[in-house]
Amino acid sequence: MNLLILTQKVDKNDDNLGFFHRWLEKFAERTNQVFVIANFAGEHSLPANAQIFSLGKEKKFGRVRRYFNFYRYLFKLLSEIDAIFVHMIPAWVILVWPVAFIFQKKIYLWYAHKSITLSLRVADNLATKVFTSSKGGYRLNSKKLVMTGQGIDVAHFEPKNVQKNPAQLKFLSVGRISESKNFEFLIDVAEILKNRGLDFIFNIVGMPILSLDFSYKKKLENLIAEKKLQKNIHFLGVKIYNKMPQIYNSHDILIHASKTGSLDKVVLEAMSCGLPIITTSEAFVGTLDVLPKEANLMAEKIIQLKNAGKNLSLREIVVQNHNLSDLIKKIMENL
Repeated sequence: MNLLILTQKVDKNDDNLGFFHRWLEKFAERTNQVFVIANFAGEHSLPANAQIFSLGKEKKFGRVRRYFNFYRYLFKLLSEIDAIFVHMIPAWVILVWPVAFIFQKKIYLWYAHKSITLSLRVADNLATKVFTSSKGGYRLNSKKLVMTGQGIDVAHFEPKNVQKNPAQLKFLSVGRISESKNFEFLIDVAEILKNRGLDFIFNIVGMPILSLDFSYKKKLENLIAEKKLQKNIHFLGVKIYNKMPQIYNSHDILIHASKTGSLDKVVLEAMSCGLPIITTSEAFVGTLDVLPKEANLMAEKIIQLKNAGKNLSLREIVVQNHNLSDLIKKIMENL
């Protein structure tokens, strides 16, 4: 099979979408040829049977020029492909559908987010099948839905022993600095731990993106100063995909209070590294022990787990239900 993949970005060093480089490698293993049309192309090192066509966002091309490139590449490749796979962009299903219909090429969509937009409703009607990570990842009632798991590269995210100070607890939260991630709640938890006399470092990996996010980060910094937690809580900024296994393995616990309602892949990545998880997210009901959103309860749980060490049963959950190889296999079987 020759497969055309449409995606936002191909860049192995991107902190958000770097994981998709591994998806492309795995697709290349199971196809004769993979053609990728991406809005942005950064650093990549794909197999010889994978070819990238960038719309030029990395070169600061405007939207009109990128649309022109989109259809130019599409018409160039349609005679060589058997199917089209769209990653996370329902609008691209709509853009490609008239041409795909004329050339009788089936379109498949991967989508994992709680948002239900008009473009998603239209794309659901146009796509042959839709793939998602879990029930919470696709909120439309669709007969076309295939659940695949989240697609974690368990060979990349694996448990490793990293030398740490045994007298000091290190816990971690990962994600975009935005209100949906509920960091102020986690800061409240940290204050309780400080008042209990616990020696700890709380590292936050991620950065703000939107203007509202930058205002939110400033609010968090003021809250940290108000609670005199500057020595305990540190913003580490973004870390590239290849650095994240080291980040997870150098901490004792991952704490998570996201309000998005979707299966957050950073939690699964940490689980794959054997890191104990403490979460209040409803998305993990049935997978993890989910706490009520009460700061005292989370603080107690952190104290309880501070000497727990790695939990390899958490890794096994990811290996069995969310590993990348099985995801690609399931997608290919449904194309």
